[in-house]
Amino acid sequence: MAKVLAMKGNRKLLNAWAFYDWANSVYSLVIASAIFPIFYGGLFRSAGIEEVTVFGGEIARAPLISYVTSAAFVFIAIVTPLISGIADYLGNKKVFLKFFCYLGAVSCIGLYWFSLEHIYFGLTCYFFGLVGFWVSFAVNNSYLPDIAYPEQQDGISAKGFSMGYVGSVILLLFNLAMVMKPDFFGITDSGAEVAEIKAMKYSFVTVGIWWMLFSQYTFHHLPKGYRKEGERKNIILNGFLELRSVWKQLGQETRLKRYLIAFFVYSMAVQTIMLIATYFGEEEINWGTDSERTTGLIISILVIQIVAILGATATAKASKALGNIKTLIAINIFWLLLCIYAYFLVTPTDFYIAAGLVGIVMGGIQALSRSTYSKFLPETTDTTSFFSFYDVAEKIGIVIGTFLYGFVAQFTSSMRNAAIFLGIFFLMGAFLLTRVHKKSPAS
Repeated sequence: MAKVLAMKGNRKLLNAWAFYDWANSVYSLVIASAIFPIFYGGLFRSAGIEEVTVFGGEIARAPLISYVTSAAFVFIAIVTPLISGIADYLGNKKVFLKFFCYLGAVSCIGLYWFSLEHIYFGLTCYFFGLVGFWVSFAVNNSYLPDIAYPEQQDGISAKGFSMGYVGSVILLLFNLAMVMKPDFFGITDSGAEVAEIKAMKYSFVTVGIWWMLFSQYTFHHLPKGYRKEGERKNIILNGFLELRSVWKQLGQETRLKRYLIAFFVYSMAVQTIMLIATYFGEEEINWGTDSERTTGLIISILVIQIVAILGATATAKASKALGNIKTLIAINIFWLLLCIYAYFLVTPTDFYIAAGLVGIVMGGIQALSRSTYSKFLPETTDTTSFFSFYDVAEKIGIVIGTFLYGFVAQFTSSMRNAAIFLGIFFLMGAFLLTRVHKKSPAS
């Protein structure tokens, strides 16, 4: 522990921590948001089928991936506090960071063999890619109070976000070039597999290699961790016991409790939309040719990423003028209108407009939600437990949101109906935010 404290605030150490965003953000952009959803839809389309027999029944492609995503986040919500408790007591945080990093990276490479003939293997790789990304992300975040002083944390967090954005866009542009001009990279048709699909498979491999390769700098400089002081009991369950302690404290913090309920409701919809937006665009928009579909969807993702930065800045300015809660209410109403608009999307132009509008509020609502939560916290030195509770609440929300989205899409045979359904959560979120105690405003 003394070694960790001695290194605290060191610039090289802080940069190494932030560099993990450069390493792993390629997963969230290339796999979760862009290339894989396009590949997944193309796989079904090229086979001329809309449903597949899996898990004992016929399931359409969109609900299937939504259910698997939901199951992955159940696992993540359980494993994250478990790992947190064990790592705190054994002092081997970096071992867990490495394990889940490699699990996620190898799973990305495994997506190269994703096919309808080996659907279980492919879905397993997709499942553990999600697990590897989110758990390693949580473990890396937990290093922040260990390596940075409070006055350094905002700056280095922002630097990590920026590095992740730049790195992921660089690789996405390279993958886009591969998909659009596969012959330039020596990728040709092989049997029934067209060159474009094959290029997408190679992009999964590049993500895994990029993730493992660039994470080595972080692994080299980050400390192993430190053994938590005090009596070593309940090692395995410690993370869950800390969450229970926070839950008990919420009974005395009315404003914080009301805010968390509102956050939980609207976050279900926000996170679900972020995970399924590309699947929606791939299936519901009239793109014309497959090549136009691929290019259009990737451009849409890039538009969202770029506009999100501007949206976050605009949201920060709005919160200073109006206050956090009023700004969040306005953003929820904006999201509700977007869900209604999504029902009527038909042309690529419609989808580009929607992507730009999503970008305006996507980054802003996440940043403002977390900062508002921070302002509502009681006077305590145990902020780690409170933010662990916040993260677990967010993951459980993703589980419910993705499951309900998949169920509505499957039951009504329309992703458009599912989009309208998500709008209900934004309406509820806006209403619940009006009930947050107003005697001590967030800003």
